[in-house]
Amino acid sequence: MLFKDQLDFVTQHIKKNKVRVFMTVLAATMGCAFLIVLASVGFGLQDSLRNEILSNEKVTKIQVFGDKQFTEDEIHEIKGIEHVETVLETITVNAPAHSFFEGRDTNSNLYVTNMQNFEQVNGKLAEGKYPSKPNEIIVGYHFAQTLLNDAERNIIVEKNKKAEAEGTYYDGNEEGYKDSLIGKEIEMSLVPNTGTVEETEKMKYTIVGVMEKPSNDWMINNSVYVDVEQKPVLAANLVAGDVKEDEMFYSEFNIFADSMENVKPILDKLKDKGYSVYSVTEELDQMNVFFLVLKIGLIFVGTIAVLIASIGIFNTMTMAVTERTREIGVLKAIGASPKLIQRLFLMESTFIGIVGTLIAVAISYVISFVANAALPLILEAATGEDAFSKSDIIFSLIPWQLVIIASAISIGVAMISGYRPARKATKIDVIQALRQEL
Repeated sequence: MLFKDQLDFVTQHIKKNKVRVFMTVLAATMGCAFLIVLASVGFGLQDSLRNEILSNEKVTKIQVFGDKQFTEDEIHEIKGIEHVETVLETITVNAPAHSFFEGRDTNSNLYVTNMQNFEQVNGKLAEGKYPSKPNEIIVGYHFAQTLLNDAERNIIVEKNKKAEAEGTYYDGNEEGYKDSLIGKEIEMSLVPNTGTVEETEKMKYTIVGVMEKPSNDWMINNSVYVDVEQKPVLAANLVAGDVKEDEMFYSEFNIFADSMENVKPILDKLKDKGYSVYSVTEELDQMNVFFLVLKIGLIFVGTIAVLIASIGIFNTMTMAVTERTREIGVLKAIGASPKLIQRLFLMESTFIGIVGTLIAVAISYVISFVANAALPLILEAATGEDAFSKSDIIFSLIPWQLVIIASAISIGVAMISGYRPARKATKIDVIQALRQEL
């Protein structure tokens, strides 16, 4: 029997029992769709947490614990490790920078770093370039927004009061300096946190670059970054104010790999050398293990629904064998082998599994899209907060791997469900089958 004739044989029975086959396909569809949608919750939550972690951290960064101060020899040794991009020292000045520009002023965190290494790690700026001269600086994305005069501060206070009365918050984004700061000269003094020292003398700097916008909307970055060559100048001003230098500068060392894949090998080598280091990739590894177990559990629960649907397939195929006993007898009488008869019924159960799976995949994507669009609005209405509608939480995510796994389970179960009835068909006695009335 040609393959085309086998398809015709299967198709005729399906057309003859449309309602029964339709209900069986519907059961297979519901089981497979339940499996995909349920497991997609695990994939969605994992992706949301992963994006949240990576948005706050540079994935190739390796942090050094404690107050470890690297010597030049140690830095050279670490840079010699394969795939280490750079070792960046970021010095936090324990004296906020008070900046003045055209009748406006703002207070900012002040950081001192090697600008060549900083450029290598930080990459592209939102505007301008990295400093090439000692008196050049770069500022955070919101530096201009926080440059305010007294009138604007009063306006912000009034808008804040109005926003609080409505249960919201005003971040002052409509005020501040609106033109470009690139090439503009500002005056900057330091305000030591000792509480006994007044501001230092004003120093003049030129803004040549603006950092990119933070990944999270709620983050405000108006920091000031100066080159490490300015550290003696800052120290001289602070010491002149009777402040000890070692109390005003705090160094933090971070090691950067050239790619995420090479972070773990570098971590292992650094730990072997006795360094106390940490990377966000370790947190991701722990999270991946947790979600792997969760996803396996969800897939297991979803598979139960597919197994329940398989009962319908088994019943349909059993009835098909019973109703077509005479046809099977005729096929055997004209020389059809048991393998051919078995294949015909397995093709039918596989057809039910494939059609049910295809429809289930399409329905699952629709449900996933609707869930991601509607759930934030429902939660916002239930809680009265708009944080959910503005967040990047993914409630349901269907990767291609999940589709493959669910399809394999659904079609596999359908074939297994049809196997026993198919085997039963091969054992039908030809004489008894031909005697059966039509």
